[in-house]
Amino acid sequence: MMPIIVHTIPAFTDNYIWLFHQQGSSDAYVVDPGDAKPVLEALKDLGLTLEGILITHHHNDHVGGIEQLLTQYPVPVYGPKGITQATEIMVDGDTLDVAGTSFNVIEIPGHTLDHIAYYTASEPLVFLGDTIFANGCGRLFEGSPEQMWQSLSQLASLPPKTKLYCAHEYTEANTRFALAVEPDNSDLQQRAQDISKTRAENKPTIPSTLELELATNPFMRSNQLSIKEAAENYGQCKVSTEAEAFALIRQWKDSF
Repeated sequence: MMPIIVHTIPAFTDNYIWLFHQQGSSDAYVVDPGDAKPVLEALKDLGLTLEGILITHHHNDHVGGIEQLLTQYPVPVYGPKGITQATEIMVDGDTLDVAGTSFNVIEIPGHTLDHIAYYTASEPLVFLGDTIFANGCGRLFEGSPEQMWQSLSQLASLPPKTKLYCAHEYTEANTRFALAVEPDNSDLQQRAQDISKTRAENKPTIPSTLELELATNPFMRSNQLSIKEAAENYGQCKVSTEAEAFALIRQWKDSF
């Protein structure tokens, strides 16, 4: 099986749109095209033809470019229910075979109730929208802390080397918060230095890896004693479950 190649398309001020294809093939697929213009430019520059659109959730910065893309490329649109342009509704446990690769669909509610991810074990990698960010996670616009923690825990069970393709370059701000939560985390301290260097060179910090997030991301680490203690200190209360620790850390981040 030939590997897939993933191209980074910056959009708006801090979004990433992902364009991927099988090595040696010009048939390409795009993930969360909030803006059509940079996608069309990338397709032209790379000599690729769009064959499908994958959507993780309904926010406009993830779906806003679909209509324009469809005028030039009348292709299938894969996404959760509620995506009006979706021609193929994806639900938990579905398999999507595109670009010579088999993706498993995982429902990960929290940021929104309709949020899904596309995971392939062959790389391994996962396109996960706004659920996990580098050293962060998405705001809870629709779901509950319990739902989001369950979604993060589900993603945490993937292989450690899994590459995480999220949709925003929030890493520096997330890292400042992570250091406030866990100032003594040596892995996080080292990562902060690496991130500063990467961004100083105007390079993306994405993709991350699951292994790295489990070592440094406070939201992924809500099952660790250090995070529980930080949550209790912030909330001035006792924490009895991992979801409660997560909820307090997310509340802290919202006002950080």
